[in-house]
Amino acid sequence: MKIRKVAKPGPPALSASLLFLSGFLAFSCWMATGCGAPGEPLPPSPPVPVAVTNLKAQQLGDAVLITFALPTKSTLGPRLTDIPTLEVWRGALRPDGTTDPRSFHLVDTVPGSILQTYVQDGTVTYPHPLQPEQLRASAGEIALFRIRTRVSERKASLDSNEVPLDLYPVPQRIDTLTADVGEKSIQLKWTAPNSTSAGAEIPPIKEFHVYRGELDPASASATEKDLHAGVWKLPLLQIAITTNPEYQDSSFEFGRTYAYVVRTAISEGGSLLESSDSRPFILTPKDIFPPAAPQDVVAAVLPGQSAGSSVVDLSWAINLETDLAGYRVYRSESDSARGELLTPTLLLTPSYRDATVQPGNRYWYTVTAVDRVGNESAPSAVTLTEVP
Repeated sequence: MKIRKVAKPGPPALSASLLFLSGFLAFSCWMATGCGAPGEPLPPSPPVPVAVTNLKAQQLGDAVLITFALPTKSTLGPRLTDIPTLEVWRGALRPDGTTDPRSFHLVDTVPGSILQTYVQDGTVTYPHPLQPEQLRASAGEIALFRIRTRVSERKASLDSNEVPLDLYPVPQRIDTLTADVGEKSIQLKWTAPNSTSAGAEIPPIKEFHVYRGELDPASASATEKDLHAGVWKLPLLQIAITTNPEYQDSSFEFGRTYAYVVRTAISEGGSLLESSDSRPFILTPKDIFPPAAPQDVVAAVLPGQSAGSSVVDLSWAINLETDLAGYRVYRSESDSARGELLTPTLLLTPSYRDATVQPGNRYWYTVTAVDRVGNESAPSAVTLTEVP
């Protein structure tokens, strides 16, 4: 007799539908928060600007003028939407002349809201200030400059290229710049400095550099306190080099608002080194200078159009002023008064015919010249005419 073994009953097998449902629920739970997920989703990382590769630097007075192209992209490619913060780093050389990476330290931080005022056409030109005492203590030593930019506190760009710079003390800024406006020139004068900005003796002055820019008149007051606050129609450009503490600017135009600054130049390290900008002198020259009085006025009595009538024909030498607008003719029946104005509308040519004279009378004529802003010259010499 064979004994038949009966298998013990096991757990019921899952159907295909149940297996699919179980996997879907597990996936959904993994995607949702609070279902065994490892943590809250992380916010996106802030963009990191690409490194600056075209940094340039030069000493300008008690500052290092830093110039570079503003980075516009992040390291991942997208464009930056904000002006980044600028970090200026300074380092030194080892005794063997190689860069000491550990010497670099942060010396200046410029927020993007401030840096944007130093951006023009995509280029940053920022004056990093130097302390005169530091320049005096490290005269002739080579300083190394790098920069970084960042959008957030969490991550800055990689270091820029490195720029070595010899730094020297500079002459004290000029504080006594004055200007006098003449008809044909603006006379600038100043007092030459006799010490460096740190109070030490300066080398012999090589020359003075005169700069001029044109301002929006509304920004003149702010520019007197801070040149960078000016709204410039034309930027400061060098217009002269002189060895004397004075200069005559004859290329100006009346009615424009100008800002003048002067820098003292000395020879250091084999090149010219300028001081900081002088205290600016800002002015809007006004044309208060009348033309010269007309010369060589001649009068001739000629027959009139009707029988027995006469006309007085006047002519004179033409004025040579470039801003001349015209002439006025006055007539008097007395030699002690200018008399009446015969030409309410300016004459454009140096001649006039007076057809209102009466026979048997004597007339005294004078002529004046008028410029485009209304300045009237002194009268010409009096011309006496007798009508027969």
